[in-house]
Amino acid sequence: MNWAFLQGLLSGVNKYSTAFGRVWLSIVFLFRVMVFVVAAEKVWGDEQKDFACNTAQPGCHNVCYDHFFPVSHIRLWALQLIFVTCPSFMVVLHVAYRDERERKNRLKYGEGCKRLYDNTGKKRGGLWWTYVLSLVFKMGVDATFVYLLYHIYEGYDFPVLVKCSEAPCPNIVDCFISRPTEKRIFTIFMVVTSLVCILLSLFEILYLVGKRCFECINRVQSSRHVNRERSMANMTNLNAHLESNNKKLASEDQPAPAYSVVMSAKKKTSLENTFNPSWTLRDDKCSTSHSLGGECERD
Repeated sequence: MNWAFLQGLLSGVNKYSTAFGRVWLSIVFLFRVMVFVVAAEKVWGDEQKDFACNTAQPGCHNVCYDHFFPVSHIRLWALQLIFVTCPSFMVVLHVAYRDERERKNRLKYGEGCKRLYDNTGKKRGGLWWTYVLSLVFKMGVDATFVYLLYHIYEGYDFPVLVKCSEAPCPNIVDCFISRPTEKRIFTIFMVVTSLVCILLSLFEILYLVGKRCFECINRVQSSRHVNRERSMANMTNLNAHLESNNKKLASEDQPAPAYSVVMSAKKKTSLENTFNPSWTLRDDKCSTSHSLGGECERD
């Protein structure tokens, strides 16, 4: 299998991944794919040929080998690596879908039109959910294969001697596994790296969810702060407007004298003129003589 082709395809995922995602990819290729290609395939390359049983009964060797190794470790790990890396292509395909929509939008409305996405690779909206679901799927695949490895082989240990009583073996025969210690070391190594990848995916999910919650809280707080400032500014403007209107009304609108006060003043003036006509005539003469330059004497 050409693992370099798979590595070349997944190398583009780095620019859409977080720091945890980049560490995950590094562990997958350095500690899983490279170890699998360079060492593990050679260790398990001779497993059936060197699986020896102390009997010459035809078919007993194959039946015992199938009983203890129903699925080869190499093929199981190959399936695990394929399935665990496939969800990363979902993110790449989603970004490619966004790029295609952006290209069609520019062709339809011109180069100066409004963009559908500020950044097609930014994890917002549907891309965020695609990325999180891919992490959940990767965690599920790794956990499933770790459990299958334990369930099928009843643990992660490789005994030196196994006893087989499957038909057509004439009796209980002893079978010997080749390189049991080396296979045990590689099995434990692959299981540990799978568990580390599960933890990294879990941390990345927690990071993404926590970051989104933090952004939502900040957005709500900022909107409340803006609304509070806007309401305070509106109240200040309203108060200033009311004060200016009150001042304008106070300066322009003088209160008119009451009708009763005006009538009483007129009555009082007419009564004085009636009882003191001489003062009225004298006042008229004084005003006339004063206008002619003379002087007026009062008694």
